[in-house]
Amino acid sequence: EAAGGGALIVQADMANQADLAKLVEATLAEYGRIDLLVNNAGVAPRQRVDMLQVGETSYNEVMDINLKGPFFLSQRVANEMIALLEKGETPQPKIINISSISAYTSSPARAEYCISKAGMSMMTKLWADRLAEFGINVYEIRPGVIATDLTSVVKEKYDRLILDEGLTPIRRWGVPEDIGKAVVAIAEGLLPFSTGEVINVDGGFHLHRL
Repeated sequence: EAAGGGALIVQADMANQADLAKLVEATLAEYGRIDLLVNNAGVAPRQRVDMLQVGETSYNEVMDINLKGPFFLSQRVANEMIALLEKGETPQPKIINISSISAYTSSPARAEYCISKAGMSMMTKLWADRLAEFGINVYEIRPGVIATDLTSVVKEKYDRLILDEGLTPIRRWGVPEDIGKAVVAIAEGLLPFSTGEVINVDGGFHLHRL
């Protein structure tokens, strides 16, 4: 608000379909349209456990929040976007999925998280394919090691890997603002001829180096 913007806060559980409906309905009631969906909610396992011992409760919780919820929220929002487009009430709506380098990087101590992010990567491709005919572009932003609550428990490990051992060519932690800038670029329409695109925001982690 101090910067001249506005916000509507709606509490919702990504694993609860009724909450997803409430989130969409509240947004439409407040603004009358949806131009952009950013699927950013995500959790890591409550405990890092070898995949030989992963329990069903942990698996279901992570998958419900990281993959099932975003899939069905995207479905709800996409249908609203299509209806708005048909009435000429939204310009070039977009969907952005925030995945992770864990979509392709093995980490057996948090297998359920890796699987959920790999699924989100395919979900991006599927929605990009399905929604292209309506002019709805879908993107995947793939963060690397970002300084958040999720990574605070392994700070010493990644300080060593990044700063001392050069895990990433850009030798610093990523910060949430790095992800935000990629979202803004898409929201402002700077990638109009791209859909299903993966944008790596990982300090160069994805590069294969000798």
